[in-house]
This record gives sequence, structure tokens and C-alpha cells, in this order.
Amino acid sequence: MSKRKARDAHLPVGECIKQVQQILRERFCERRLPDRLEGVEAQYKHLLELLRRTAIHGESNSVLIVGPRGAGKTTLLQCVLRDLQKEEKVQKNLLQVHLNGAKPHLNSSQFKNPHVCWKSELDGWVCVFAAGLLQTDDRIALKEITRQLHLENVVGDKVFGSFAENLAFLLEALKKGNRSSSCPVLFVLDEFDLFAHHKNQTLLYNLFDVSQSAQAPIAVVGVTCRLDVLELLEKRVKSRFSHRQIHLLSSLNFTQYLERVWTQLSLPDSFPDKKFAQEWNAGVKTLCEDKSVEEVLQRHFNSSKDFRSLHMLLMLCLSRVSVAKPTIKPADLLEASRMCFADATANMLHGLSILELCLVIAMKHLNDVYEGEPFNLQMVHNEFKKFLHRKSNSMYNFEQPVVMKAFEHLQQLELIRPVDGSSAKVQREYQLMRLTLDHSQIMEALQKYPQCPTDIKQWAMSAFG
Repeated sequence: MSKRKARDAHLPVGECIKQVQQILRERFCERRLPDRLEGVEAQYKHLLELLRRTAIHGESNSVLIVGPRGAGKTTLLQCVLRDLQKEEKVQKNLLQVHLNGAKPHLNSSQFKNPHVCWKSELDGWVCVFAAGLLQTDDRIALKEITRQLHLENVVGDKVFGSFAENLAFLLEALKKGNRSSSCPVLFVLDEFDLFAHHKNQTLLYNLFDVSQSAQAPIAVVGVTCRLDVLELLEKRVKSRFSHRQIHLLSSLNFTQYLERVWTQLSLPDSFPDKKFAQEWNAGVKTLCEDKSVEEVLQRHFNSSKDFRSLHMLLMLCLSRVSVAKPTIKPADLLEASRMCFADATANMLHGLSILELCLVIAMKHLNDVYEGEPFNLQMVHNEFKKFLHRKSNSMYNFEQPVVMKAFEHLQQLELIRPVDGSSAKVQREYQLMRLTLDHSQIMEALQKYPQCPTDIKQWAMSAFG
């Protein structure tokens, strides 16, 4: 096929929709890094220069990337590492060992002496990832570091496994090096604030201590969402930290937010069917100019400026695209917004049985009568029996074990919770509980509950006065 025919080729609509779904899902799920970061150019340049000095010149550094969740801290770091690999001086010397996913397996014979990071041995620099949510103490964190460096059981002919031996060997390997001959090591500590809660902050102290000394070049990059993270560090740790911080605080205005929506939904120039891509992009532009869509996006913008919530909204819109409806309409965005702002707890009430719903109404009635005081199963059951006696002739009078089972199911769903400090020795039917629902959630659930008996609705309305 000639280049012109290939350029003018028209794919079937089904194939085009499949390609759109694949491209945009990869974008929304952040499986593919953006070609260029927007709005954080200064932070990108700062971090790139910092890590370049470590990778090329052997200069030790430490830095914290601080910002709210969803601000793009991890994306910034990944883009810097990606672009750093493209540089000729770094390309041959870069080895990344990741915490999750496929990991390169190295021959353990390369690491039979403490000169583990020598360029003569490894001819590269090492990137070690650790996460505070996974490595919950220094012992586990150190074990993960030695695993990523493939040092867990190799020290000549000696096998070690204790925390002290691991730490001593790792520090020996790092401290015997120098800037000219040692391979640079990059430590990435995700959820950095959780490492600060480890006992004595031993790992942080030793990493910062090595980064301050003229030994093996290392860079320590911490990623955290806590602005007060430095206050969590002990004095000896803080004194060894460089106090460099890169802040990612969103400065987006609504116009830029709309542009980001248009960019995220647009198809690239490389899309196989040019005509379909033009029609799709034109439809996206029309969508973004719609007044009802602007109102929905303004609400999302006021609620949260992070891109994760935006990607969730756009993913819900994309899921409604099909061969029969190959474009995103304003109604799709309105429905996706309604689903994003839906109350998950209220939705959970729709799946309750009639008995469980009656118990929830009885609990709310007790809350109103006793002004929020805690209740127990016996009180709820008595209230339910009063309702059966007064108003309902159509409902079955359930036995105590059945009511208790329904009550326990509500506790499993976390719609009720035990009062803090309640004694474990108290019988289950007398254990004090609190309701985690409010008036509006219960009433909304009653309105949407399928085939809800009229007696129960009337009881609920009377209970709320």
C-alpha cells in the first residue's frame, strides 16, 4: 500500500473505537508518562539537575518532593528518571531496580565483596525504591534494599540475615567508595513521613549520613504529602538532611483545567484514521464549550484539582462510548459526574434487606429521642417491636437470633460501630453502638429502595418528625 493510501485509510468504526479506548485508558490510568510536564517546569528542571549531578559527577544529594495526593509527585520523578536515561553520559550507566513489577535479575557473582557499587563491577548506577506503606519498619526496609541490590545472601561465603549484619554490610559497601570510582545509588522513599515514624529513624539517619560524607555517591529522594514532614525528623537526622524541598502545589485556574480536559480527551496526530480523529477532536472541543459541561467541570474543579479525580470522571465518560454512540455527549459527562459524587454509603443501603433497613430506621429514631446517645441491640429490637405492634400488620415478627444476625451484618458493613472503650466482656446484645449514617442518607436510600413497603416509609418519616 502506498504512503498516500495508508494515510487516507479509513478503519471500521468498531476498530476506531477500540483504538480510542486503548489510547485514552492508558492515558487515564497513567500507564504512559506524558511527553512534557505542564505547570511544573521549574520543579522538573531542579530535580533533573540534582539527579544529573549525582549520576554524572558523583555528587551526593538529598531532597524531598512535597505536595498533596494526586499533585503529580511520582509522575514528576518518573519523568525525570526517564529523561535522564536518554542522556548519553547516563544511558550506559543506568540500572533501575523497582519495588513492583518486572525486575532485572543480575548474577549474584557480581556482588561477592563489599565493593558492590563499583563501576568496575557493575558499570552502572542503581535506583532503589522503597515504600513506607509496605516497609513498615527499618528491618523490612533494609531487607528490601538488600533484595533490590541483590545482596540478600551474598557476602563472600557468609550468609547473614539479621538487621545489624545487613546494616553493617550495606554501610560498609557505601562508605568504602569514593566519588570517582563508585557507582551512584538513588534511594527513592515513597510515603517518606512513614519512615520518620520508624524506631530511632535508624535507616534515615544512616542514609543521610552517607549522603553528607565524601563516600559512595548517593541521592535520597523522599516523596510525601505532609508539609510538616521536617518536624517529624529527629535532631540528628535533620542535621544531616540538605533541607532541599520541591513543592508541588496546584496553581491551576479553571481555564487551564478546561484545557487539560480537552488535552486528555483529544486523540494524537498519529491515530491511524485521520478523519475519525478529526471528528473525535472536534466533538471534544464542542463538548468542552457546552455550558452544562462547564458547570459540571466547575463543580469538580472546586471539589478537587488533582488529576486522579479528573481521570476517574473522564474514564466513566469513556466507558459509555460504543459503536452505536461513537462520541462523548454532555449527558455522558453529567451521568459520570453523578456517579463520582454518589454517596457510597447511601448506595450500600439499597442492598439491605427489609429487616436490616427497619433496624437502621429504629437506630435513627433512638438517636433522635436520646440525642445521639449510644444504643444496643436490645434497645433497637424493642423499638422495632413497637413499630410492628403499632403500625404494621403486613410484616413478620422476626425472632431474636434473626434480628441479631441482621444487626451483626450492619456492623460488618460499618454502618454501625462499637463505642470506643466498650468492654469485650459485655454480651453482644448489650454492647453499645453508634450509627454512622445521617438523616439525609437514610431518606435518600428509602426513596430509591425497590418496592419499599409504605408502612416503613411512613414510620421513617414519623421518626424524623
